[in-house]
Amino acid sequence: MTNRFQAYDRPLTNEAFCKAAVRAALIIGVAMVLLFAGACSNAPAGPQPGTPAFYWAAAGETWKAGDYVKTSEHLQRILSTDNEYGKRARVWDTVISSGLAQGYIELADVYEAGARANRNNPTPFRKEISTLRSLASSTAIQYTEDMHKLDSIKDAEIPLAFPFPAGSAAQPAALKRISGGIIIQDTERDMLLTAMLQRGVVLSACAAAGTPDDAAAAQEKLKTGDAKVARDAFLLAQVRSMQSESDLFTGTKLDQPARLKMMSQEALEVLKALPPGKETKQLDEKIRARMKKANIT
Repeated sequence: MTNRFQAYDRPLTNEAFCKAAVRAALIIGVAMVLLFAGACSNAPAGPQPGTPAFYWAAAGETWKAGDYVKTSEHLQRILSTDNEYGKRARVWDTVISSGLAQGYIELADVYEAGARANRNNPTPFRKEISTLRSLASSTAIQYTEDMHKLDSIKDAEIPLAFPFPAGSAAQPAALKRISGGIIIQDTERDMLLTAMLQRGVVLSACAAAGTPDDAAAAQEKLKTGDAKVARDAFLLAQVRSMQSESDLFTGTKLDQPARLKMMSQEALEVLKALPPGKETKQLDEKIRARMKKANIT
């Protein structure tokens, strides 16, 4: 009589073994997917797209990546409505817009030096100057608008709700070649622009933190992402930046007296809110002298 278990006592062929292994792997795989799906379904949902919380989180991600133009775009979406992030977003965007304007302005000035140095072929440099100063102009006006609306924050301390930015305060090596009249390749040009914008934001963050000449100190102060700085110190740092960056609109550069007036008057208004002192007096005199030279009353 044939034992009904004899078939199971026989060793598996290679083909049968492989089929069994594949079936087992499939079963295990399906089980893992079901377990993972169940775990994900119980995980807390992130901020809903389009909400202030969503854009705040997005701003944090692009900030970490060193994409400050995109970070500002996210913050501007937050600032389009009244919400719990408004105060922090306004300060953050003020720091960014000041830094971006500084980066564009400084790089345009370097290209201007390059155009003078390369008299045989100044056209590529002049194209860059035009593009960069146009970007600087719109960013400087955004900075001015941020400062105007920042007046609504009357707290004794200003929140710096962001960690130290990515990038370096050092000048990129390519600047020296450009100012000497050397044309660089497009890829290097784009990398240089990114580095200069990051440098501008780093310097702006240092100034906002009250340590304009010490990036290491600013990094330590901003490491937690929830630092605060005295309102008067923050505003004084912004007046310094506005006074410097308003040079963009003078006759030797863009020659836009209306924008020069807007930025200068906003800086003077901010100065009025500060305790009088030697530096505030000097800044007031510089701003008024620039306006007088441009026949702005």
